[in-house]
Amino acid sequence: MGFFNTILEKLGIGNEAVAAPIPTPAPAPTSNAEPAASPEPETIPTAPTPRSVDLVDVVAQLEQRAEANPQKLNWRISIVDLLKLLEIDSSFTARKELATELDCPAALMEDSAQMNIWLHKTVLARIAANGGNVPQDLLD
Repeated sequence: MGFFNTILEKLGIGNEAVAAPIPTPAPAPTSNAEPAASPEPETIPTAPTPRSVDLVDVVAQLEQRAEANPQKLNWRISIVDLLKLLEIDSSFTARKELATELDCPAALMEDSAQMNIWLHKTVLARIAANGGNVPQDLLD
């Protein structure tokens, strides 16, 4: 399990989507019988029906955690605070590992402040993409 999946897990997002089986087409029947006079029309496999993603109230969860935490943590602007609220390692090494996992550009990883800004926006965007209700102003 990757670092980002731990974040999703802490927020209660996506476990069933990851574990959902991918439908596969049924194997073609084999037969020793003679071929039919007219071949049957081929069936075209269809794409699986998209599933709806349950919306998880990330904002409420994080605000509740922030209120209960004795530190003044602002998850809206800080990746370190966001990770701390989720009780996940927020060390530089851990953030660098998360940045690598999420394909942070190498140039940004050379500057920890730039990496943190990129990481914060990317994590929030990916949380939103996985069904979390992240306010639009935090995604811009």
